[in-house]
Amino acid sequence: MATLIAVNVGLPQDVAWKGRTTRTGIWKRPVEGPRMVRRLNIDGDGQGDLGGHGGPFRAVLVYQLDSYRYWQDHLGRDDFVHGQFGENFTVDGLPDDEVCIGDRYRIGDALFEVTQPRVTCYRVGLRMNEPRMPALLVAHGRPGFYLKVLAEGLVQAGDDIIKIADGPGGMTVADIDALLYKADHPQAHLERALRITALSPGWRASMQLLLDEAHGTGASTGNAGLTGAGAVPPPAWQGFRPLTVTAIVPESSDVFSLLLGAPDGDPLPAALPGQFVTVRMQPDPQGPSLIRSYSLSGQPGDPSYRISIKQEPHGVGSAYLRRHAAVHDTLDVAAPRGAFVLGETSAPVVLISAGVGVTPVLAMLHSLAAMKHPHQVWWIHGARDGVEHPFAREVGALLSGLPAGHRYIAYSRPRDDDRLGEDYDGVGRLSGAVLTGLDLPPEARAYVCGPTAFMDDMTAALVGCRLEPSRIHTEIFGSVSAITPGVLPADARAPHAPASPPGPGTGPSVSFARSSLTVPWDSGYGTLLDLAEACDVPVRWSCRSGVCHTCETALVSGRVDYSPDPIDAPADGNVLICCSRPHQDVIIDL
Repeated sequence: MATLIAVNVGLPQDVAWKGRTTRTGIWKRPVEGPRMVRRLNIDGDGQGDLGGHGGPFRAVLVYQLDSYRYWQDHLGRDDFVHGQFGENFTVDGLPDDEVCIGDRYRIGDALFEVTQPRVTCYRVGLRMNEPRMPALLVAHGRPGFYLKVLAEGLVQAGDDIIKIADGPGGMTVADIDALLYKADHPQAHLERALRITALSPGWRASMQLLLDEAHGTGASTGNAGLTGAGAVPPPAWQGFRPLTVTAIVPESSDVFSLLLGAPDGDPLPAALPGQFVTVRMQPDPQGPSLIRSYSLSGQPGDPSYRISIKQEPHGVGSAYLRRHAAVHDTLDVAAPRGAFVLGETSAPVVLISAGVGVTPVLAMLHSLAAMKHPHQVWWIHGARDGVEHPFAREVGALLSGLPAGHRYIAYSRPRDDDRLGEDYDGVGRLSGAVLTGLDLPPEARAYVCGPTAFMDDMTAALVGCRLEPSRIHTEIFGSVSAITPGVLPADARAPHAPASPPGPGTGPSVSFARSSLTVPWDSGYGTLLDLAEACDVPVRWSCRSGVCHTCETALVSGRVDYSPDPIDAPADGNVLICCSRPHQDVIIDL
C-alpha cells in the first residue's frame, strides 16, 4: 500500500533570479502533525502564479520517493529534502506510469482524484538549481501529478493512501504527459483521453486542439496542443524572395496598399486569411536593413499579395515605402506567416477592428464572402472619420454578397459630410455597451485586431456578450505582449542594444523584426531568449528548457542550433528561443 511520507507547504515568496524578482511558492517544507486539505490547497500553502498553478484541478501536487532516488542517481546529488520538487505530498508508491487520470484515493479524512500531470515550468529548475529540470521531468517520464480535492479533511505524514476507484480511461499520468509534450499524438489516444471526464479543463483543451489538427489537413508540422504557432502550415518558402510592386493604391488619407507579384508572373502561394508577410528594405546601401511586417489584406488565393500600410508620423518603414516605392520596384519579402487566421467556419463570425487593424480581418471577410458563408457575419470597425476610413466601399460590397452580413461602423469624430446610416452607424468609440446592443450570437468565433488596449476592451466586452474566451482571437501589431510567469513587473523599456554585453559580439546578427532592432550575437548570452531579455525585447516563455513551446516564434530567415534539443520540435519555419542559438544571421518575429 502507498504511504504519505511528508506533507509540504509554503507560501509564495519573492526570490532574486537573473537580475529580476520572481514570486513563487515552489519552496515547500514538511510540517508536523495533521493539516487540513481544502478545495484549493492545504492550510499554510499557496501558489505564486495562479495562472499556471493552483485552482480546484491543481490543488495538491504529488511526487514520489522512487523518483527522488532516480534523480539523486541521475544528477549525482545527495542534498534532497522532502518538498524538493515543489510537491505538497511526498509519497512512497503511486508511480507516474501506474497511476491513471481519474484514479481516486482516500488519504486520512480527505478524498482525492487525479486530474493531470505536473505542468513543467522554470520554477522547478529554480528550486533544484538545475535549469534543465522541466525538460528532464518530461523526457524521463517522471513529472508527478496533481490531485483535485473531492472531500476536504485532515491528512498527516504516515497516512495510508487507499485507492477507492480506478480512472475510467486507463491512461496513466506518464501516458498523458507524453501524449501532449512529445512528438507522437495518435488520434485514438487523443480520443481516449478526451473521454476521461476527470482530466483537467486545460489539458482537455490541449487534447482537443491536437485532435482537431489530426482531423484537419495535416499540413501543420508543430504541436497545436501547446501553441497556436504550431497549428498553421509551414511557410511556402524559407527566408526572403524578390517580389515586384505591380500597383500602388491609396486607401485613405493615411493608408496605402502595395500589390506584390512574382517577377515571372506566376501565381504566388496562397496565404491563409489573416496572415502577414515580412518585408526587408535597404534605404541606405551602406546601412542596416529595415525589416517590417505587414498583414495581407486582399483575397486569399489571389495570384498576387496586397499589403496595406499606414503612414505613421514617425514610421521609418512606412515613410520609406510611401516616398520611394514605385511600380516595377523589387522588394525582399518573406513567406506569409502567422497563427491569427480564420478558423473553422461552421459558426457565425464576428470581425472587429480599429484603424489599420482592419487589414487582417479584411482578408478574412474576403474569404467568408468567397464561400458565401451561410451564418451571420458581423463587421465591426472603428475609425476617426470618413477620410481615415480605408476600404469602406470594398467592405460594403463584400457584406452585400453575404446571406447574413451585418455591420456597425463607429466614427469617433465624424466630419460634416460623413453620412450617419450610410458611411457610419454610431458616434464615439467601440465599447462594451455598443457590442451588447448588437445582440451578437454567443456561439460565434470572434477575431479582433487593433491597439492592445482596444483588444483588451473588446475581448472583455465579447465575454460580456456570452462568447467563450476560447472562441475570441486577437492579433497584435508591433511587439507581442510578454508572458513571463511569476516575474514581478518592472518599468517597461523600449527595445535597445544590450547595455552590458558579455563579450565583443562577433557572432551572427540577430534581428528582432517587430522591435526594429538588430544586434550581434555573443556566446555569453546562452540562448536567443537571454539575448532578447538583455535587449528588453518583449518575450514569452514558461519552461525555458524546450518543453512548453510558449516561446515558439517565427524564424523569418536564418538557421539555429539547439542545446538542449526540444522535447518536440517546433513547427517548420519556427524556433524555440529558450534553447537555441543562431547558426547564421537570423531574423525573428519578435
